[in-house]
Amino acid sequence: MNISVPKGFRLAVAAAAFKKTGRNDLALALSDFPAASAGVFTRNLFKAAPVLVGQETLKARMSARAVLINSGQANACTGPEGFRRCEQSRTLAGAAFGIDPADILPASTGVIGMQLNMEAFSRATPSLAQNIGQAGIEDFAAAIMTTDAFPKFCGESLDFAGKKVLLAGVAKGAGMICPNMATMLSAVFCDAEVQTPDWRAMFKRAVDLSFNRVSVDDDTSTNDTLYGLANGASGVRVAGPDLERLEEALVRVLKDLAYKLVQDGEGASKVLHIQVRGASGAADAELAARTVGRSQLVKTAMYGKDANWGRVICALGRSGASFNPDEVSFTFCGVELFSQGRPTDSDFDSLLKEALEKRDLTLDISLGRGSGEYLLLASDLGHEYVSLNADYRS
Repeated sequence: MNISVPKGFRLAVAAAAFKKTGRNDLALALSDFPAASAGVFTRNLFKAAPVLVGQETLKARMSARAVLINSGQANACTGPEGFRRCEQSRTLAGAAFGIDPADILPASTGVIGMQLNMEAFSRATPSLAQNIGQAGIEDFAAAIMTTDAFPKFCGESLDFAGKKVLLAGVAKGAGMICPNMATMLSAVFCDAEVQTPDWRAMFKRAVDLSFNRVSVDDDTSTNDTLYGLANGASGVRVAGPDLERLEEALVRVLKDLAYKLVQDGEGASKVLHIQVRGASGAADAELAARTVGRSQLVKTAMYGKDANWGRVICALGRSGASFNPDEVSFTFCGVELFSQGRPTDSDFDSLLKEALEKRDLTLDISLGRGSGEYLLLASDLGHEYVSLNADYRS
């Protein structure tokens, strides 16, 4: 899939060997113009140094020129020295590209507790500068991966009165995914001109409809970061009613990336589309969906291609959502297995044999109480998840 880099952005990647040699693990996106900036971050109290620096930067400034991401070292739980090294990385990049270090938004991913290797950073920064504009969206996405099986990226093109606006998004993440206001690491680049308050507001809303509705393992990272830059290089000013169209495109981009995160869940083989309807309110619908999506028993049953509806019903019952058990129905991949509080007579094992071989599985739950609804994407849980995380630091 070839995704165009939006106008006015140039990308570069380099190999710094933060954790492994022989692969790119440092990436920078540079805007030729000051760009409206947005950021959404983890709610984990142990916020990594780049998260805190990014938050402070966005509070102090309405625009930015670059996003700088390294993989292999998280720079989390590293104390004052971690802050110093994060700022030093911005200084190195600023000098290499001739921009104010405060115009650079940082992000890191990798092992928690390790100080950022500044010798490696210093060696790799000149290579970034030499290669600026040579990397594509896929190259950028590949450079920020850790345990990811494939690079995650997508794009959108919109027409405004005959002029084109491009959006391109990248993300990384396969484990430690239960985002709480963001995802592991993600960035979106757009060449429309947008007022910063509008840009930031649409990001917060779009995240709630995308990244905040996925779960792989119910872990919220110390480093969760989403950045967005809109630089106006297309010559299209988006305001008023047109903002809704741009926001809808942004939601599509983030939903696409969020789906890819779940698809690539460590050791995962399934994406569970858990749709809860008929709840007394949106909060109850979310409670029900998240409890089902987090259930180890549900996840392992899906991995084992076992349509064990009892595990879903059990999870619903302990979710804390308010409903009458006699009004609950559950349909799995189009086959109703449970209706009005009791099992149906369907021969579901034979009916679902083919469906269970597919990657995407739909779990439709009706609580029979009201109009509240919620959709969550979750992965299954297999042997490989344990193997990958047991060996993560080796």
